[in-house]
Amino acid sequence: MDFELTADQRDLRAGARELARGFSDDYWARHDADGAFPWEFYRAFADGGWLGIAIPEEYGGGGLGILEASLLLEEVAASGAGMNGCSTMHLTIFGLNTIVKHGSEQLRREVLPAAADGSLHVCFGVTEPDAGTDTTRVSTTARRVDGGYVLNGRKVWITKAGQSQKMVLITRTTPRAESARPTDGMTLFLVDIDPAHVHLAPIPKMGRNAVASYEVLIDDLFVPDSARIGEEGRGFRHLLDGLNPERILLAHEALGIGRAALDRAVRYAGERVVFDRPIGSNQGIAFPLAEAATRLDAAELMARNAAWRYDRGLSCGREANMAKWLCADAGFQAADQAVQTHGGMGYAREYHVERYFREARILRLAPVSQEMVLNYVAHHVLGLPKSY
Repeated sequence: MDFELTADQRDLRAGARELARGFSDDYWARHDADGAFPWEFYRAFADGGWLGIAIPEEYGGGGLGILEASLLLEEVAASGAGMNGCSTMHLTIFGLNTIVKHGSEQLRREVLPAAADGSLHVCFGVTEPDAGTDTTRVSTTARRVDGGYVLNGRKVWITKAGQSQKMVLITRTTPRAESARPTDGMTLFLVDIDPAHVHLAPIPKMGRNAVASYEVLIDDLFVPDSARIGEEGRGFRHLLDGLNPERILLAHEALGIGRAALDRAVRYAGERVVFDRPIGSNQGIAFPLAEAATRLDAAELMARNAAWRYDRGLSCGREANMAKWLCADAGFQAADQAVQTHGGMGYAREYHVERYFREARILRLAPVSQEMVLNYVAHHVLGLPKSY
């Protein structure tokens, strides 16, 4: 069992780190405060060819795996960009994986090269106001008509919808009550965000304000048959090729935020002098930071394992969910301790740890809550009766 990264992976990580750290904490604080999309950052990564890292080479991408994509996003988060930086690009990586795996050749050639070069923005439409994490209860419908489908419904918490031209969208083509299993009768589409039929409303929120989230209303949107991703009625199964990579990627983003917060806390603990000595010499400060580092390193092992398994075509639902839980927990603990280490100044924007704290908190809720991960582990790993 070899835990060492390859030379190419180390070079990739170093390149991502160098580019990401060209954008300062002050840059991200301004964009978060102003709610301004970080176009300069996005274009720098697009021009560098990073956006298509996991898209096959024949469609203009890098042809690399989820592990390499995870290393990229971990470095982006660790640079201080946090979720504001990662959310500009991670949808291109995991959201389009459903098209890579299940899209028609026409759809792949239409979408993937433009996404890889940064000219096409795509968002991911799954969550609904009345369905939450129970995806089988989505009520957005796709009704068959001549030449395609007519879509109606609502989605919520759709990241980057306002900057996107297209959306990967999960719908119901057969009512849940008429399906053999709750996961049957769902169909995936790649739809145009047509303002005549798709209405967007940004959601004011606690953090990651440089990249907005939206409530989306879909009203009689026609999509042709060619917009369907994979088979009608098998959308939930196709969706899993986006959900497991999503958990793995966001686990690494949580690690990155935790490491950014820990770095700042360690630096402050070494410089801040109280009672004639640096506060880092006090075990009440030092031990929680040492524990945070230990938890981050332990969580990283599960995240790397999940990525390794996915890239080899092995089952990874257990590992992807556990990685998300462990990394979100470790990242949040590190961010919380960074605020505590700074004392009152941890609450001030000047030191940036309050922003890391707000962004680390997101990852205990999304893309799936900690509680739902434990439900998954209890039922699918331990074999306990389903609780919902």
